Amino acid sequence: MQSKISQYTTEINAFEPKTAEELETFRIKFLGTKGIIKDLFDEFKAVSPEEKRVLGKVLNQFKQLAEAKFNDHKDNFTTGDAQSKKEDLTLPGEGFEIGGRHPLNLVRKEIVEIFKRLGFVLAEGPEIEDDWHNFSALNFPEEHPARDMQDTFFVQKPTNNSENTAEEKGAYALRTHTSSVQVRLMEAGKPPFRALMPGRVYRNEAISARAHCFFHQVEGLYVDENVSFADLKQTLYYFVQELYGEGTKVRFRPSYFPFTEPSAEMDISCTICKGAGCQMCKQSGWVEILGCGMIDPNVLDNVNIDSKKYTGFAFGMGIERITNLKYQIKDLRLFSENDVRFLKQFQTEVI
Repeated sequence: MQSKISQYTTEINAFEPKTAEELETFRIKFLGTKGIIKDLFDEFKAVSPEEKRVLGKVLNQFKQLAEAKFNDHKDNFTTGDAQSKKEDLTLPGEGFEIGGRHPLNLVRKEIVEIFKRLGFVLAEGPEIEDDWHNFSALNFPEEHPARDMQDTFFVQKPTNNSENTAEEKGAYALRTHTSSVQVRLMEAGKPPFRALMPGRVYRNEAISARAHCFFHQVEGLYVDENVSFADLKQTLYYFVQELYGEGTKVRFRPSYFPFTEPSAEMDISCTICKGAGCQMCKQSGWVEILGCGMIDPNVLDNVNIDSKKYTGFAFGMGIERITNLKYQIKDLRLFSENDVRFLKQFQTEVI
């Protein structure tokens, strides 16, 4: 048996397959169920116990040699039934999909870039706000409807007690607008201010094609000496022309906001029907895109800014509404449903 093993060892060491067929023949000859190694182990059963001590080690080394030779070469060939599945390395590789920005992020970025050209800087604040920054400092009267649970998500202040007092229950809320960031900015610094405040806000509203319980806003603030309503109008005219293109019509309508006086809502000619009338503009040809106005002197006094020396304006817009008009999307629920078919339409800009 030892002479056979020695002969086969020499053969294995000299074996260098050129094709997959040669390697498969080697496997069958030495490692197959009817191969040489199987026969040698059958013979091994008949030898004396004294010879088994010597031959056992030699036979195991021989088996390991044959297996190593096969394993060293099998990655270079496709054997047996897998021959038909051999990869063709000349074929082009499989592509992968490139991610893109969310449409709301695309529009937010564009809005920010437009106002940056006018010298506005970005400011951010917390999404959970106290009553002062979200309401009181902005000149909201105690009886104002926005303080009602129907419009605002109030957050209970955590305490060691099992129950919260009435005062603690109304102390914090998910911010209903990013105007709270304006208050924090004015409290922390001195005029002039020229800042933009983008962020997510929350209101307790029924979800529909035109409304949601959370949405995104961009608000702007400009405070300095001798700021007028004319400055506000020219700033917003520039913004509309840059975002929607030259020729977009603009109109201002008197309105009311607790923190601005005078106040106005700004409409643009409907980008979907071009002013002819459609469902988006409710057949009027106009769509409101933002609210604005001169900052109420009470708000400036609340943050220790001299309202006799400084004036300013503020404006705020919903990014969803701006995006609806820009891309002619009729249902804002699509923005938060994560439907890949919808989101793929905006993958022209790579992250």
